[in-house]
Amino acid sequence: MEIDARAGLTRRALLALLGAMAWPPVQAGESDELLASWAEAGRYHAGRLRLGADGARVDARIELPTRAHGLALDTDGSVLVAARRPGDWLLRWRPGGGEPQWHWVDDDRRLNGHVLPSSDGRSVWTTETDQADASGLIGRRDARTLEKTGEWATHGMDPHEMLVLPEALGPFPAGTLLVANGGIPTQSETGRSHRDLSRMDPSLVALDPASGALLGQWRLHDPRLSVRHLAWDPVSRRVGIALQAEHEDEAARRDAPLLATWDGSALKASPPMAGALGYGGDICARGGGGFWLSATRANALLALAPDGAIADRVVLPSAGALAAQAGHAWAGGAAAMWDDGRRRDWPAALQLDNHWVSAPRA
Repeated sequence: MEIDARAGLTRRALLALLGAMAWPPVQAGESDELLASWAEAGRYHAGRLRLGADGARVDARIELPTRAHGLALDTDGSVLVAARRPGDWLLRWRPGGGEPQWHWVDDDRRLNGHVLPSSDGRSVWTTETDQADASGLIGRRDARTLEKTGEWATHGMDPHEMLVLPEALGPFPAGTLLVANGGIPTQSETGRSHRDLSRMDPSLVALDPASGALLGQWRLHDPRLSVRHLAWDPVSRRVGIALQAEHEDEAARRDAPLLATWDGSALKASPPMAGALGYGGDICARGGGGFWLSATRANALLALAPDGAIADRVVLPSAGALAAQAGHAWAGGAAAMWDDGRRRDWPAALQLDNHWVSAPRA
């Protein structure tokens, strides 16, 4: 059945229909699980993927009104899903059953693709843009209702992914909220179009998780390197940041660094990465220290040392989603996935989105 939110369905009716399409899970087994979003046969889904010896399969899913981007696993086992930017919906979904919880944002705000539960479990944070002036915001939402209870400035434009420091780093205590300000000017009428790039102002900011007060802000020397995605490396005790290059010059964009690191005091870009084609899709910690980074346009998965040096390069067409747990890593591509050195078949009908999250092992 074709679903079109513009074809006369009320928002409430659409939610009821989508909720009814959630598939029940099968019994847990000896396998790994990933939470992801994807397109299939022209429709959008979020769901749980089961990885076994015979490859990957979907064992629970829910249909979405539009494409999703970031997902987060909450402490109660529910999954938070944010619409792809510029987005207007937020979802809490329980793969084990229960009514899905939907929330639409006000018309003067747009979601920027990522959602994160607060450490105390009382709030859910979303990165957002004020439609009036393109300023960046963190939406603070009630964890039960997803209704907004406040918002904080990110002191930049185009905020994207967030990360909670798991331990103290330099003068910043555990629990500090880090936000990647992508720095790309956006306006409601241009949607995802990148315009006025001479005004780019990417930065990394640290915010107080209780008040939203600015604790620090850092910028790279090159303002055409958009700060996008964040990962914590517990071995080198630094944050890795996946970058996306926005240079007009093709050669500069082709060889631009895709990684920056922050050690609690300084934000530094890695050396240039020849042939990486300027697009870091996702990032996660690498066992033993350093990072895995997906160079999507270069069809490669990069193993990076803590200083950004390339230790290995794995061919993976349309490399994108990354996740890590207990030193194990998974990477998703167009036709296959990489599972800590093993290549697994990927259901050809699924067009994986940018991110996934590892679920606790059974």
